Amino acid sequence: MCPPEYFTVEYAINPWMDTATPVDRELAVKQWHGLREALLGLGHTVHELAPEAGLPDMVYAANGALVVDGTVYGARFRHPQRTPEAAAHRSFHEARGARFVAPAEINEGEGDFTYLPEAHGGLILAGYGFRTEPAAHAEAQEVLGRPVVSLRLVDPRFYHLDTALAPLDDGNIVYFPEAFSVAAQRVLAQLFPDAIRADEVDAFAFGLNLVSDGRHVVLNSEASGMAAKVAAAGYLPVPVELSELKKGGGSIKCCVAELRD
Repeated sequence: MCPPEYFTVEYAINPWMDTATPVDRELAVKQWHGLREALLGLGHTVHELAPEAGLPDMVYAANGALVVDGTVYGARFRHPQRTPEAAAHRSFHEARGARFVAPAEINEGEGDFTYLPEAHGGLILAGYGFRTEPAAHAEAQEVLGRPVVSLRLVDPRFYHLDTALAPLDDGNIVYFPEAFSVAAQRVLAQLFPDAIRADEVDAFAFGLNLVSDGRHVVLNSEASGMAAKVAAAGYLPVPVELSELKKGGGSIKCCVAELRD
C-alpha cells in the first residue's frame, strides 16, 4: 500500500475524476489508515511504498505490477501523468529481492490482471479496452507461465478490470456482466458458473473493487448491496469507508497490491 500523502485530483484520466471537486486530503489519509488497520486486524502483513510528490495516484498501488509465485510483471502506464510510478514500484520489488520483469507492453498491473490459483489449474484473468493493451496479456503469460484469459471491457466507467470483477477466493469470482463485451460475458459464465453477479448499484458504489482473503471480503462501505450478496454466499463482509479516494476513480482493491510470494 502507498499512503495518500500527495493525493489530489488535478487531472482527469477516467470518468470518475472531476478536477472541480475538492479533495479532503486529511480525510483521505484517515480513511486510508482505516483500510490499513482493517487488513492488519485480519492478520495480514502490510508493506508500504513511499509516496512521491507530483504523483497523486500512487495511492492506487495495485496498478504497479502483477505478482505471481514471487515473479513480478511490472507496469507500463497508459497515461504520462502516471508513467513515473512504474520506476517506484520496480525499486520496491527489487529491494525485496523479487524477480522483476520489465514490460514491453502497456499494462496497469492488477488494475487489469488478477490471478486465481485454483481456477482451472491456475488462471490469470486480464482486461483490455481502455488501459491495458491485449499484447500485454500474451507478454504476461510468457513471463508468469500461467494461461491468460482476455476479457474486453466496454464501459469507460469500468476502465480497469478491478472495477468490474474480483476474486472471492482462489477459484471463484464476483463480477458485473454489463461492464464486459457479450463474448467476454459468455466466457466468464462458462469458466465461473457459480460466480456472484453484481448489479449496477453494486458496480457504481465500487462494490467490486474489493479484496478478499477467501473468508473476509474487505469492500467499500457504500456497497451495502454487495456486502449482502457476499454474506449470503458464506463470506464475511468487512466494510471500510473510502469516499475520498473514490474521487480518483478507485477504492479498496486499487489501494492494495497483493504480494503473492
